[in-house]
Amino acid sequence: MEVYLDNNSTTKVDKEVLKTMMPYFTENYGNPSSIHKFGQKNRKVLEEARENIAKLLKIKSNELIFTGSGTESNNLAIRGVAEAYRDRGNNIITSTIEHPSVLNTCKELEKEGFEITYISVDKNGKVNLEELKNAIKTTTILISIMHANNEIGTIQDINKIGEIAKKNKILFHSDVVQSMGKFKINPKENNIDLLSFSGHKFYGPKGIGGLYIRNGVKLKKVIAGGHQERNRRPGTENVPAIIGMAKAIEIAYENMNNHNKKEKELRDYLESELIKRIPEVKVNAESVERLPGTLSFTIKYVEGESILLNLDMKGIAVSSGSACASGSLDPSHVILAIGVPIEDAHGTLRFSIGKYNTKEEIDYVIKELPPIVEKIRSMSPFWNEDKENN
Repeated sequence: MEVYLDNNSTTKVDKEVLKTMMPYFTENYGNPSSIHKFGQKNRKVLEEARENIAKLLKIKSNELIFTGSGTESNNLAIRGVAEAYRDRGNNIITSTIEHPSVLNTCKELEKEGFEITYISVDKNGKVNLEELKNAIKTTTILISIMHANNEIGTIQDINKIGEIAKKNKILFHSDVVQSMGKFKINPKENNIDLLSFSGHKFYGPKGIGGLYIRNGVKLKKVIAGGHQERNRRPGTENVPAIIGMAKAIEIAYENMNNHNKKEKELRDYLESELIKRIPEVKVNAESVERLPGTLSFTIKYVEGESILLNLDMKGIAVSSGSACASGSLDPSHVILAIGVPIEDAHGTLRFSIGKYNTKEEIDYVIKELPPIVEKIRSMSPFWNEDKENN
């Protein structure tokens, strides 16, 4: 059996999405910036896709631009605001558990003279709102806090964060890459000025992202080129991917409640059964609202990489953290930020359940994982010492 439980990393393209995209590869292939009928035909469908997404987000279509990924959207939002508002201040506030595309952009900006304030989180990954309020300075120009964490699934109170930002006349950017399609997000109601998302997280194609920019927000483009996307994101628009992302988000919104219910039931079942079968484990962010299909699980006295390889040999795909940071040998910055000791952090697994997963697949994981953990622990002197002491 093959079981894919890494849906926070990427998802399978929905068949209806693929069907919608196909004509725009080989039949309707015109460049939407061209003035001939081939181009104008694709311009029309591109703008229809933009309008459809805008309606779901309850924003104006001219407030949405298309990018190549969630990472690009985050870079453009943060760097674009930083450079556009530098005359007002140089302080940006973010959290310690953001995606690498946010944290590394902030690190680059630090080298360029910007001051970055990193807000801490509690043991469940919730941002400390009092610390956020106290961190605001007269030089603060942007707050960037994600909606849902990609590793532990924690949902932030973006409404309250938005209120804090608005009260202090500071722009608020939120990375909603993981929550788009799982929550009905309304940037206007939540006082969000910039919002990033990515198609491949909700059963759309890879290589396409979106960025909401509230009308009136200044944004300096970070890529030199043509005048596409209202002169904010140069490059020929990826029409098939844009069409696919619009279809994917439409499907996600139509089936949101059913999919969330199913994913949460499977997640809770997996969580409860693994706790029964594996001693010395910790469920991360268990006391707060999480993404419905996300389970972050720290197993003491094991190396997560060893478990991943053993599960992979059984046909089970999970993660030890963010796929965007999997090349690093360091423990997850998110897991460390919530207070997991460094010696245990390496033993963290992330199961992310999607709409195509079944109970049969979860039962297979429940059957296969405990003996793998037992085998790896049997080779650990720390585990054997702990058993002797207890």
